[in-house]
Amino acid sequence: MLSAAISFALTAGGVAVAGLRAYRRRFLSATRWFAVALLPAGLYLTGLFPLARTIADEFVDWVTGLVFDPKVWIGIVLLGVSAALLLTTRWLGRRGAVEPAPERPAAAGPAPERPAVAAAPPKPKKRAAGKRDDGLGGFEDIEELLRKRGI
Repeated sequence: MLSAAISFALTAGGVAVAGLRAYRRRFLSATRWFAVALLPAGLYLTGLFPLARTIADEFVDWVTGLVFDPKVWIGIVLLGVSAALLLTTRWLGRRGAVEPAPERPAAAGPAPERPAVAAAPPKPKKRAAGKRDDGLGGFEDIEELLRKRGI
């Protein structure tokens, strides 16, 4: 009975605030206040207040167990270690600090060693005689058009 009185009082107060907002021509705000004002009455009429109380009681029991139970603290430490390991491996993977695992040989015998081959540096392109190298290669046609127009 008390929850009904509180629910409908909250709804009436919210509707009053929504009415004041509408009177001041702030219709968007008034609509929001009206929507929020309908929640307590709707929760009471659907019977969700006892459910909310049960959820609140269970939450309080869980928090009490969290504070006073060492088993829970060990679980929290394990979750923290797991999160730290996952974040560290992700960070190292992005930096490229971890090399991929070497390939395993298909045969049971030892794998033959391959000589290390250094990659040859790219050879610079030969430029035509009389042309300047300003890093804008491939723009000759645009350059020609600009010259024709006198730009």
